[in-house]
Amino acid sequence: MRQIFNMDFTASQIASFLSGTVEGDPDVLINTFSKIEEGSQGALTFLSNEKYTSYLYTTKASAVLVNKDFKPEKPVSATLIRVENPYEALAKLLQWSEQFKEQFQGIDKNSFVDPTAVLGKEVYVGHFSCLSAQVEVGDNSKIYPQVYLGRRVRIGKNCILYPGVKVFDDCVIGDNCILQAGVVIGADGFGFAPQKDGSYTKIPQIGNVVIEDNVEICANTTVDRATMGSTIIRKGVKLDNLIMVAHNVEIGEDTVIAAQTGIAGSTKIGSKCMFGGQVGITGHINIPDGTIVCAQAGIISTVKTNEHPLLGSPAIPSKEYLRSYTLFRKLPELVSELKATREELEALKQKINNDA
Repeated sequence: MRQIFNMDFTASQIASFLSGTVEGDPDVLINTFSKIEEGSQGALTFLSNEKYTSYLYTTKASAVLVNKDFKPEKPVSATLIRVENPYEALAKLLQWSEQFKEQFQGIDKNSFVDPTAVLGKEVYVGHFSCLSAQVEVGDNSKIYPQVYLGRRVRIGKNCILYPGVKVFDDCVIGDNCILQAGVVIGADGFGFAPQKDGSYTKIPQIGNVVIEDNVEICANTTVDRATMGSTIIRKGVKLDNLIMVAHNVEIGEDTVIAAQTGIAGSTKIGSKCMFGGQVGITGHINIPDGTIVCAQAGIISTVKTNEHPLLGSPAIPSKEYLRSYTLFRKLPELVSELKATREELEALKQKINNDA
């Protein structure tokens, strides 16, 4: 297992960092992380889901993060570090461990940086990246290999653009943003005017994309530029892999959207919403703050309230959908019963007619 830290830390040092307590050997040494079922000496793991409790008693990891109130039912060989929330504690440690990664700096000789581009302090530009005219990159931002930044693109401080990212002309990215490999920001929106002969004429897309601070966009997700004005991703938004955000969409603060979701043009999504995978959203509608949309739901009109999670296509409140689905599953049986009832009625009618 790969060593994450460039030095060993004791369980007590980690517990102190997390404001936790140690149960077991406080001096056991930690230098990496692992899943609980794949633990090995020197590894720290965690238990936050009771489904994995059985692994606690067999794991080879040196230490395990557990809830402060957790009570083992069997002897545990690993040292326990008791914290308020093991998953949050692990996230804090993983964020802290980022400083031990190899740090890239400088401008690679195989990259192209236009003379009019302005780079801040400690900026890294990797192999074969292209920074076009009047690009601005803030302090401590990392531009990995094969990234393209179009004219007048602005990148904030402490951003990471991983290999293959493309940011087209005039787009703006705030501070502390992460764009994973293959992300495309500011490609043309899907704008075509139908003609009398059935063909389509392209509508020039003259807007841009504005991404605010602390946004992470995962691999191969695309955010199209606005036809006019801006497509806007507000601060704190997290977009998973393979998401399509169309022109003039606005996504509110701290909204999270899972993979393969598609959002059609000019839709406005509120803050702190949660969308499951493969959600489809039609254009020119509004979705209020705090809305929860379950996986594979289809939103075809403006959502009036966030009172219930939405499920199904077209989406309806999840409880209604599940009740309807219960009936749908029984539909063949109900049809058979209805057919049998009709046959009985027909037979009864025939008998009555014969008797008459």
